[in-house]
Amino acid sequence: MNPRSAGERPFGEDELLAAIRKVLSGSGPGVVIGVGDDAAVVARGGGDGVLTADILVEGVHFDRALSSARDLGFKAIVANVSDVAAMGGSPRYALISLVLSAEIEAPWVMELYGGMLGACEEYGMTLVGGDLSGGPAVVVSVAVTGEVAGNRAVTRSGARSGQRLVVTGTLGGSAGGLALARAPAAKVAEALGSDWGRALLDAHFRPHARVGEGQTLAQLGATAMMDLSDGLALDLSRLCSESVAGARVDLSSVPVAPELRRLAAALEVDPLELALSGGEDYELLAALAPQSVAEASDRLGERFGVPLSDIGEVTDGRGIVAVDAAGGERPLEAKGWDHFAGR
Repeated sequence: MNPRSAGERPFGEDELLAAIRKVLSGSGPGVVIGVGDDAAVVARGGGDGVLTADILVEGVHFDRALSSARDLGFKAIVANVSDVAAMGGSPRYALISLVLSAEIEAPWVMELYGGMLGACEEYGMTLVGGDLSGGPAVVVSVAVTGEVAGNRAVTRSGARSGQRLVVTGTLGGSAGGLALARAPAAKVAEALGSDWGRALLDAHFRPHARVGEGQTLAQLGATAMMDLSDGLALDLSRLCSESVAGARVDLSSVPVAPELRRLAAALEVDPLELALSGGEDYELLAALAPQSVAEASDRLGERFGVPLSDIGEVTDGRGIVAVDAAGGERPLEAKGWDHFAGR
């Protein structure tokens, strides 16, 4: 047996989640969707409730030397709102629990709440309470409740062979923004002052949740949907696993953030690799009937100014195949962010 390095665990995030799902397999009264999707759904009068929670841990999800408190607060809310959007729902209320290390001062906390309130205002939500504690590092824990029409939540498990796989917006911008923020300032000084550089930084520190877009896709018949928080390749593998299906992905159709081509000239990054496995883009991946794709693209463009890309199809079987511009095929490795197994 090989010795494990410090901090390495004998399981990955998906393996641990599968074990937890077995423990919690007996759904209680009123539970429509339990553990394993972007959010839980519970029955209630007049519709269904959508429940989700997310944690941002200092040193794991953010670096206070790189992110302002206001940006961190904004992003903490968006990460949860994106989960509600992936179910085709609307966010309503947020609860915030904070662990604050000894060096944190009150003005930093006020800025954090300012960012959270700004995000809540943008998505029509109300921040209604939470909890405070001291600890060795900053932890921002957010729980969001929302709503969706009864029995209309879109899950990860509804993709069927022959459907098209579509993605909102562009991918890889958040990972590119993080790479730019981490790079030595002297090396990327010109990029930091450019429009494309600021766009990448905004993609990472001030992301957007696709709430209206998710509702539109649901209305047009999306049978499976999830948000792209851990990278297209990894999250697509999760959607396929839940749907007991496979996929073919046209690599030339993956919507790579255009700014990444400029970043590649300044740093040693692969734009396509960032788009496939970078994570934290908070775009939506959905399965649609082929005849619905054109209308969905038109509506998202007209209503939200957001492009919709057809990146491939759902297939029989369990594998995911990547097809390059020349028609060559290879397995698409499920690479992305895993909290326990690393990248």
